[in-house]
Amino acid sequence: MEPDAAEIRVVGCLVEKQRATPDQYPLTLNALRLACNQSTNRDPVVHYDEPTVRAALDRLGRRGWTTLASWSTARSVKYKHLLDQALGVESAPLSLLAVLMLRGPQTAGELRQRAERLHRFESNDELERTLNELADRELVAPLPRRAGERGQRWAHLLADEAEVDVTPPASTLGPAPPTEPGASSGGEPGGGATSGAGLDDRVARLEHQVVQLREQLAALRDELGV
Repeated sequence: MEPDAAEIRVVGCLVEKQRATPDQYPLTLNALRLACNQSTNRDPVVHYDEPTVRAALDRLGRRGWTTLASWSTARSVKYKHLLDQALGVESAPLSLLAVLMLRGPQTAGELRQRAERLHRFESNDELERTLNELADRELVAPLPRRAGERGQRWAHLLADEAEVDVTPPASTLGPAPPTEPGASSGGEPGGGATSGAGLDDRVARLEHQVVQLREQLAALRDELGV
């Protein structure tokens, strides 16, 4: 049986915290629960309780993906991942897998930005080579492009296929809403097509700015230990 969503979230968090906040790693059960339930750098946001996280750790331990790191009392038990050893991957591919596990399918540009705290890719070419190496090993795969998408999205293949969030292309989501009376349907200057394209560009820029602000806030929270 393939790992489920809880297992993917748990091991992804262990990889992220090891690389982003090594002074706080390995993680206690409570720290790992908080990491899983973060509202930043997570998609989707979840609300796991300790029994859910503990059960996922038990299954991951049987897979050889996690292990106990230290313990003296029940409350001080700490956990670490063994994913790099289990999959035979190094820093760069492990970082990309972690970001994909925690945030779902993403473009190469999004991956390079979001993996910055885990591993610094010196160029887009380096990142693309790493993605292709992972694809050759069937650990990641490119997704079919959706209508209007500018970049190729990638998804990890560590979970059951049902766990991968693949949004259907726009053409399968039903007909477009009717055009308002009097709206231009052509591509003439000042027509609807031109203004629509401009609006799409503005929305894309705003979304990118929001992502950057969230990344900066998450990095600041990690530095402060929040």
